[in-house]
Amino acid sequence: MSKIEEVKAKVEAGKSKLVPGLVQEALDAGIAPAEILQAMVDSMSVVGDKFSAGEIFVPEMLIAAKAMSKGVEVLKPLMAGDSSSSLGTCVIGTVAGDLHDIGKNLVSMMIESTGFEMVDLGVDVSADAFVEAVKNNANVKLVACSGLLTTTMPAMKEAVQTIKAAFPDLKVIVGGAPVTPEYAAEIGADGYAPDAGSASVKAKALVTV
Repeated sequence: MSKIEEVKAKVEAGKSKLVPGLVQEALDAGIAPAEILQAMVDSMSVVGDKFSAGEIFVPEMLIAAKAMSKGVEVLKPLMAGDSSSSLGTCVIGTVAGDLHDIGKNLVSMMIESTGFEMVDLGVDVSADAFVEAVKNNANVKLVACSGLLTTTMPAMKEAVQTIKAAFPDLKVIVGGAPVTPEYAAEIGADGYAPDAGSASVKAKALVTV
């Protein structure tokens, strides 16, 4: 098994204690940081697909995402100057009135794993706070709004429409249990994702059009 294959297998298995050492070994063997990152992104895609198919559940996915983030920590200093690997900045938050963060954190990890810099605003984020974050951070290409309560759907609509009014060209992606593709389209979002795995794929697709 090659070093890259080992990294992929351990990320998929969620071995967060072993991944940093294996990433370092791969670097020592002369493998490019971007190639190692891509391998980890690929394993998270596999994890995302398994999650979407119901073969694994949130805990396994969180564990794999944590393993990947530990690997990314080793690569970050080496990739800071390589802007080609970055897709830009993504601002993420759970909308006003909603305090759910597990799903949002998972989506944040998954979107980060595809090559975005993340700005996580936490929970109960007002429409204006999303707009302020876009103004105050460089190179924001995407805003991700999460909501898990049917009662906070109007807040999601307000967030999307406020962001779009301020930045018409900025891409906005939405998700959460009550959200449907139809609702996402109706409120003016550019994308909808049913789960974290597809959120990362959709996020990348939206900004690389």
